[in-house]
This record gives sequence, C-alpha cells and structure tokens, in this order.
Amino acid sequence: MQEDRRLAVLRAIVEDYVHTEEPVGSKALVERHGLGVSPATVRNDMAVLEEEGYITQPHTSAGRVPTDKGYRLFVDRLTTVKPLSAAEKRAISSFLDGAVDLDDVVSRSVRLLSQLTRQVAVVQYPTLSSSTVRHVELVALTPERLLVVLILSTGRVEQRLVELTSPIGEEELAALRSRVLLAAVGQRIADAVTALRASVPEQPGEDGAPDRPADRPADPTGAVVEALVEAMSDHRSDQRVAVGGAANLARYGDSFDSAVRPLLEALEEHVVLLKLLGEAGTGGLVTVRIGAEGPYEELSSTSAVSTGYGPEDQSLATLGIVGPTRMDYPGTMAAVRAVARYVTRILDEA
Repeated sequence: MQEDRRLAVLRAIVEDYVHTEEPVGSKALVERHGLGVSPATVRNDMAVLEEEGYITQPHTSAGRVPTDKGYRLFVDRLTTVKPLSAAEKRAISSFLDGAVDLDDVVSRSVRLLSQLTRQVAVVQYPTLSSSTVRHVELVALTPERLLVVLILSTGRVEQRLVELTSPIGEEELAALRSRVLLAAVGQRIADAVTALRASVPEQPGEDGAPDRPADRPADPTGAVVEALVEAMSDHRSDQRVAVGGAANLARYGDSFDSAVRPLLEALEEHVVLLKLLGEAGTGGLVTVRIGAEGPYEELSSTSAVSTGYGPEDQSLATLGIVGPTRMDYPGTMAAVRAVARYVTRILDEA
C-alpha cells in the first residue's frame, strides 16, 4: 500500500509540474489531488521518493520536481494511454484525409503532430529498403524516348527518362511492359532488382559469348531495367525528415540553455533527429526515451516519444516528437500513436 501511495504521489507531482511549470509542495498535492492522507504523510512519501532519486528539490525551501528516473517510473506505470477525444480524432482524420501525395501526407502529419502535442514534431520519410513495388508504367514520349514511372507501396513515385538508340513499336513496348510488371510488382525492392536483372535477355557478344545485361544499355529491356534499378537504389531520401513546431520551444523559457538551445541546434541535423527517435517500432508500439536514455549527452534534458508507421509487421519509417523532459507524456503518447495509425491507413489506401 505504501508503494501504491508513493506512486500516486509521484504521479501527482509529475502532473502538477508539467501543468504549472513550478516545483510542487506537499500542501498543494493534498489540496489538488485528494490523496486521502495527511500533509505529513505526503511529506514523508516525498522524502522517500527523493531519497530513491525519483524527485529532487531544485533549491532550499522549494517544492519538488521529477527527475528522469521519476519520469521513467511514471511512464512505465501508465496503465492506459490517455485516449484522444472524439473531436481530436475527427480533426486528425479530416486533416490527413485531404492529402494528395506522400509529400503532402508527411507535411500534414508533422504540422498536425506539433499542434496536438505543442512540441517539435519529426516525421521520417519512408525508406526505400522497406518498400514494395506497387506499379511500373512505361510511356512512349517519342519512338526513341520512354518515360519510366515507378510507384512504391509508400506512395513514393520515381520517374526516369530512357533514351533508345532505335525506335520501339507498340507491340514491343507492350511486351516489355508485361515483362517488367511480372518481374517487379508486389516484390520488395531487393527482390525486384534481382528479378528485373534476370528478366533481361542475354545478348551475344562479338565473340559469340553472352554479354552481361548491363553491358548493353542501348537494348530496350536492359535500358528500362537499369533505369528502374537506379530509381530503386536511390537512397537519397532514406534519412530525409520533416520537422515542425520549433516555435513551441518558446514555451520553455526557464530551461532554454539546458534543453532548448541544444535541441534547436539538433533540428538542423536530420541524422541526429532520427537517432533521437530511435528505430521504428512495429505493431503500434510507442517508445519513450527520457533524458540521458537518449544517444547524445548534450541532449540529456530532452525526451523523445516515437513509433513506426506502416503495416503492423513492417514499419516503413518513424514519426514522433522531441522536447524537454517536462512534457505531457500520456497525451503525447496518445497523439503520436493516433497520427501514426492514420498515416498507415492513408498509405495502405493510396
């Protein structure tokens, strides 16, 4: 019972400190939370919590504030994630449903997440390596020029121009399109590359021995396949992220030097942000990294709440928020999980 009561005291301290931004005293806890015990008992519980490292006193005669260890226990003991209201769910759905393409989905998601949590939101673009091929289209712009369009399961669209050394007829183009679709559609990127390369007919060399397909890029099949392989191997956006809500950091005036300034500098480095968020979790798992649990000592006053989005067994990328450790963890976790679910649904339906 004492442990349960102290956990209730810790929960009350965390909630009040996040809400008021002021150290919390025993009298305020008794008045606001109806803990059912005397102020003296609450003071004793606070003394034990402080001795065990869950709270600390910033200066003499002040109330108490949670430590990273206290926040961790608070998050670990959450029995349920605070549910979003019906109005919040409708707002998420209506805002994201209007997206027209992947860039719009990411842009809307990062804006929405920053508004819901009042923190800095980070959304990673889906990585190519986790994608499957949804469709390939070949369009003859002229008899000797083709537009190759690659559409991935993430909603990403890649286009490449292929110049041919000789004209291609409609029947030959239709046969080539069928061959490419059969090899690639529904395949993961790595498997699609292998299947496409295997679909290229071997061409005899001058000595009668077969050449490697890549040696004959002028061949229509080889040229198209090489264009697709190049598009599938383009990892330039695999570490690309969208960031929104940096202005929310202005709320943390007192902790600017210790938490906000380093975080503002980190916003310029996408690799740093991705490491802060961590690996994309699957199955709707929300990950919370508090303070020194993160990968960078200079950001030890920062917490990150993140999850993966994409099919349950295959997260395509990560989204989440980063901000000072003094944040509304239950509400933030709920918002991050909800936005990830909506983004997943939109990508599945695209």
